This record gives sequence, C-alpha cells and structure tokens, in this order.
Amino acid sequence: MAQMPNLDNAPINLASIRDQSQKELITILKNIRGRKCLVVDQKLSGSLSLIIQTSLLKEHGVELRHLSAEPIQTECTKIVYLVRAQLDLLKFICSHIHNDQSKGFQREYYVYFVPRRAVACEKIFEEEKVHQLLTIGDYPLYLIPLDEDILSFELDLAYKESLVDGDTSSLWHIAKAIHKLEFAFGVIPNVRAKGKASVRVADILNRMQAEEPVNSSDIVVPEINTLILLDREVDMVTPMCSQLTYEGLLDEFLHVNNGSVELDASIMGVQQEGKKMKVPLNSSDKLYKEIRDLNFEVVVQVLRQKATSMKQDYTEMTTTTQTVSELKDFVKKLNSLPEMTRHINLAQHLSSFTSKPSFLARLDMEHTMVEAQSYDICFEYIEEMIHKQEPLIDILRMLILLSITNGGLPKKHFDYLRRELLHSYGFEHMATLNNLEKAGLLKKQESKSNWLAIKRALHLVVEDTDTANPNDIAYVFSGYAPLSVRLVQNAIRSGWRPIEEILRMLPGPHSESKRSRFASSQSYDSMQDASVDKATGGRRSLVLVVFVGGVTFAEISALRFLSAQEGMAYDIIVGTTKLVSGQTLTETFVQSMG
Repeated sequence: MAQMPNLDNAPINLASIRDQSQKELITILKNIRGRKCLVVDQKLSGSLSLIIQTSLLKEHGVELRHLSAEPIQTECTKIVYLVRAQLDLLKFICSHIHNDQSKGFQREYYVYFVPRRAVACEKIFEEEKVHQLLTIGDYPLYLIPLDEDILSFELDLAYKESLVDGDTSSLWHIAKAIHKLEFAFGVIPNVRAKGKASVRVADILNRMQAEEPVNSSDIVVPEINTLILLDREVDMVTPMCSQLTYEGLLDEFLHVNNGSVELDASIMGVQQEGKKMKVPLNSSDKLYKEIRDLNFEVVVQVLRQKATSMKQDYTEMTTTTQTVSELKDFVKKLNSLPEMTRHINLAQHLSSFTSKPSFLARLDMEHTMVEAQSYDICFEYIEEMIHKQEPLIDILRMLILLSITNGGLPKKHFDYLRRELLHSYGFEHMATLNNLEKAGLLKKQESKSNWLAIKRALHLVVEDTDTANPNDIAYVFSGYAPLSVRLVQNAIRSGWRPIEEILRMLPGPHSESKRSRFASSQSYDSMQDASVDKATGGRRSLVLVVFVGGVTFAEISALRFLSAQEGMAYDIIVGTTKLVSGQTLTETFVQSMG
C-alpha cells in the first residue's frame, strides 16, 4: 500500500478529516461481529490506502480481498463488500452470491456503497434475486487528503460525464464534499465560480447550507476565507501541454497514482528481474517536498549539487580528524542518502524520455500552438503524427490543443483529419471523436478564435522565463503561464469584476457570492502589504481552489509558487475531482465501438 501522507503541516487540520473517515470505516466493521472478509473494488483500494493502514484493518479481524469476477476464496462466513455504485461491480457481487448458493455455502453479505448508494443499484440486486440476502449501507467517503495541500474527491469521470453524457451527479458529490469541510472548518464566506458546472456546484452548496446549516456561532471565524470553483472546460489548453515540473513529468511518463509510482525495480537500482516496486511520492519525503515543484532542468542541477556536497563531506571525513558534533552532522546528512538515491534514479529515468528529439519537437509544437501564430505548421505536424502511426492519445492531445487555440479547425481540415484518423486507427474510434466534438474539444471553425485576445490580456506567454529563479508561474511550462492559475490569481487579488470581459470570452457563466458576515468587503488588493488577514487572528488567510474536472500537478506547483510569493496574504489548498494529466484526461473520452 502507498505510504500515508504526513498531514502535520497542512494549513488546516486535514488529519481530522482523515481520522473521521478512518473511524467511520472502523465503526462499520466493528458492528459486524467476528471475523469478516472485506472485499474492496480495485479502484477504491488505492484511495483506502491513503486513509487507513492494512495493519489496522487486520486488528479488527479483517481479511482483505480485491473485487473481481473470481469467486471469493475465504473461510469467513461474513463477506463485506466496499464498492462504488457502478453496475459492473454489482454484477460481480451477484455472481459471487449465486456461486456460493450453488455450492451450499451459508454466508452473511453486507454491501457498503462509497460514498452513497444509487437507486439503480438496489434494482439490480432485486432483479438478480439477491436483495433479501444483503444488508446495504453507505460509507460516506467524499474526500481524501492526498497531501498537506491537496484534497481529491476521486471522481474520475466527472468531466466526461457532465460534458458528454449530461450526467451531473458528480456535481452534487463535489458540493457535499465541500459542505463536509464546512462542518469541520466553518461556512466559507466568499465564493467565486467560473464555468457551468462550477456555478451549479456553488448553487447546490448554498442549497445544502439552507437545508442542513452549519451552525457557525458568531464568535468562530471560518478557517477557509474564500472558495474558488473552476471548470476544467474553462481551460483545456493547460492540461494538453506537457508539464515540465519534476512532479508533472513523473505523472506524464510514470503515472502517479494515489501518491506513488509503480515501476521496474531495476530502475531504482534493485536487481530483481521483472519485479515491480512502488515508490511513495508525497511531502513526507523532505527532498521531494523541496524539488517536486521545480522545473525539471533545475532538479537535475539541485541533485548534482547535493551529491557533490555529500562527496566533499565524505572526503573531509576520511582525511581529517572530526569532532563528535561534526560526526553527528555528517551522520545526519547520511540519513538523507536513501531519498537522494531514490530521486537520482527517478530523474535519470525521466531524462531518458525528456532528452529524446521527439519529445523536444513536441514541446516546440505545443508552444507554437499556444502562440497561435503558425496554423499551417501545426496542422502538418498532426498530419505527420497520423502517418507515423503515433499513439492515438498523443495525436488527440495535439488536436484538442490546436482546436482550442485556433477556435476550431477549418471544415476542410476537420473532415480530412477525421477521415485520416479513422482510416489509420480504425472506425471503432468514431465514438471517441464524437465524444470530443460533444465536449467542444474538437470542432469546426465558425468564427475567429479569441485565444489571442485572452493570451494577451492575461499575459499567458512569458518570454525569457528563468526556470532556475522564476518570478512568474510560467516556469512550470517553460514560458506558458497556465490560464487556470492566472484566473485564480485575479480572483484572489480582486475578484472577477476587473476581468469580466475576459471571463465572457471563456466557456460558461461566472458568479460571485458572499455567504456570511465574514465575507470580505475589501478586495485583497488593499491587503497585499499585510502578510496576514486581520480577521483570522494572525493566521494567513486560506483559499480553497476547487477544479471541477481535474487538475494537473503543474497547476498545483504554480499555485504553490503563487502562495509562496512575498506579500501574498494567503495559503492555498487545492480540491479536485481527480489529479489528471493530458493523457489520463483524454483517455476518459476514448470509447471503442468495437
């Protein structure tokens, strides 16, 4: 299981949120007396590993199994299923019960839905005639702290479901998760939302507060001052670009999952043929915390400097007489050696991807598309990718990027590329292209693109970015400042009003509301000099930025960079439906008709 993140340095008490989720699960298990077999759906097991340790489950007489089509092999007579409300998972449960019945096993069955059941689920159990044998409940796990400043609602398909399928149930879940935070930390007084889904979430949140109010006594100042909700749809340029921070590149190439990456042990210097190993990646690792948000170019230099300094210390140790305290300092440095080795191995592995001419050419092309000045070159590049049979996801990422920055493709080119894609990759991908069209990510050009105006107004392209000593968030993409984070920057500093004209050029409505007497009448502009908000009694103000539809690690790095700037009077916590990269986000739209 992944290493649970250390939450001691979180700007609010996230450990209490985790503890509450842990207690709720333990209570469910305690109420089922005796030994039991806990069968968890694969996807959930990763999330659970960030909430509770396996050893703690075993203390409560639990045997752990993963849910699959295979019948459960266990001596236990009590089977507890912990699943998301997905039809395919319920089919497995029904087949397990039918299998047990055919073999004459006498067992008790419990099904707990995460975070809550859906009516359709119970219907399936009734149709399969197993309803009477089940005890059904809910395990309300709405949010998971992934790190000291990241909360995930673990809604993988939220973006695709709301844009393509018209299913907005995830929006209720997001509002519920935020409302749960309000019960712990007080009603958030200032709410700013941009995008159709975000404005809906803000409305649902207000409705929840009216129906099930958080009793905020007059004395208690809410711990979170401002909530900014942002639809992924508002900025699809950023996730389609290759992230260039250390953590972003780890996700692009190795896929960070529940705070760890899984890779061949040989990459990490462990000589075990064909063995995979999990490497935890969170702020409990001091070195990782220091380098995760840096541009990868700089990370290699930092690791080199640290290794050189350690080598010098070692030379001094062996050639001169040391005092006891000097020895102690040296041993302390040696303790960080495993972390050093880990990141040198990871960085070396990443370099094998980032030094490829094809990767560098791709970066060049992404920048050309963001500049939106040379359409023909971009079109030809994509055409060539198709002819070279490059991975479909890579082509779709480039196509989405070109379509958005160019305001769509001319009809002739649109039809031509669509035809070429289907010929080269198979007609079963027609459903994928339809999904992208439905989501507005791939379209025919109907009017002139407003991307140039947005780019200029928000200063999204920053020339001569110094990645080693950055003075702007653009360092995370080596010259492109993420549009999403520029919007957050403005929303925090002075609200939506000064940038309303730009907001109108971007997808979806926007809203701004004050929800309690603690709502700030002043804008943050007037408090830029004060490094703390007076209302919070000497604490820095806290802003919760929620991405509806997913956020990339590069955007989180940019937000951390903002928060660390001199004169910034706030800390930032990021909430998201899911941590995504261009690849994982594009994959949600892929649907085979075969």
